[in-house]
Amino acid sequence: MMFADRAEAGRLLAAQLEHLRNENPVVLGLPRGGVPVAYQVARALGAPLDVILVRKLGVPSHRELGFGAIGEGGVRLVHEHIVAMSRADDAALAAVERTEEAELRRQAERFRRGRERVPVEDRTAIVVDDGIATGATASVACRVARAQGAAKVVLAVPVAPPDAAAALRVEVDELVCLSTPAAFFAVGEWYEDFSQTPDSEVVDLLAQNTVPARPHDPVEPAYPSDPADPPETEIRREVEIPVPSDRVRLPGDLRVPAGAPGIVAFAHGSGSSRHSPRNRAVATALNEAGLGTLLFDLLTPDEELDRANVFDVETLARRLAEATRVLRREQRVPVGYFGASTGAAAALWAAAEGSAEGNGIAAVVSRGGRPDLAGPKLGDVRAPTLLIVGGRDETVVDLNRQAQSRMMCENRLAVIPGATHLFEEPGALDAVSDLARDWFLDHFKAHSGR
Repeated sequence: MMFADRAEAGRLLAAQLEHLRNENPVVLGLPRGGVPVAYQVARALGAPLDVILVRKLGVPSHRELGFGAIGEGGVRLVHEHIVAMSRADDAALAAVERTEEAELRRQAERFRRGRERVPVEDRTAIVVDDGIATGATASVACRVARAQGAAKVVLAVPVAPPDAAAALRVEVDELVCLSTPAAFFAVGEWYEDFSQTPDSEVVDLLAQNTVPARPHDPVEPAYPSDPADPPETEIRREVEIPVPSDRVRLPGDLRVPAGAPGIVAFAHGSGSSRHSPRNRAVATALNEAGLGTLLFDLLTPDEELDRANVFDVETLARRLAEATRVLRREQRVPVGYFGASTGAAAALWAAAEGSAEGNGIAAVVSRGGRPDLAGPKLGDVRAPTLLIVGGRDETVVDLNRQAQSRMMCENRLAVIPGATHLFEEPGALDAVSDLARDWFLDHFKAHSGR
């Protein structure tokens, strides 16, 4: 499918988004090229328009090669394999982030001209760009919308390569893409006119769209706050985990079905958060099986800017233990841990500490984890532990086998054939969910019977 220009692409895209008209949407365009497309969508739906600001993080020695991206509100995405390949030191990477953070602030002033950001809380956020190449920027933009409180995030683009579209589809509530050509080299090849969009055009389009966001009929959020839920109904609410030793409070999403035999606290990995689509997918599967879940952030947005913090397993474990104490005060049921990447090390560390203190964790599940980073604590873990890894994630398979050999508790290594580190292959994440569900159900029952 060829597009005459961004305006035509926007009109065609709007026709496929008509079903969202009654969801009180806010349209968010990625500057610069995404804004002319987003303008047509907002105009057709009668929705307010704003920019959503994201900056690519370029490798210091090769700035065109992105090692991640950042967005407003401290949201960040880092590709650890590119960081490792670049061999750049932490100081150089931090300098890149500081530069791009300053540019984010400048863009906000330049494009909005003093206007307040259009609020997306409890609304449907439609994130729009003129096309996708790798998907890194769009991914962070959707995370920004989620972090700003959007109840539903829709990514809408005219064109994208099939692999990028497939990867993004699992990160958002809905992906609308008009064309996914197999022979894809660049976004511009699918436009007859792909001339650069100047800043002045972005400013003019934003100024022309003056539709206010309706203050009524919000879309029900995935985890609405309702601390007054009666005990016989499912609990869904936002919580804050106090960590007095670090003088921080960490936001989280708690969901406890009526009669839940236990609650699983999620410990996310580096560069991720409680909004991780993979962890949320697993949490939903656990909820459907009657298990409670707590997804919460182990670090504040400011702390995440220092990459050393995401590998500070002892601190992450301490915060997970604080969350466990909060859960046990509120819900007198067994607690388990689900850890991903470095979060798995934190989960095992916290489980070992809990065993030493007489506060045993019922079960631990690791997804694509780095249990080796909990090295000195592995032999102290008493919680039954399931290690899940992808068959094609060979380095992590080896690390898990080495860690397993040092564990004295009941444990099992489950290798999912054909799966890579992020379990993006069809059916791979479903297999993770099924394994985790069965492990927790079996061991919560056994733990309760003690």
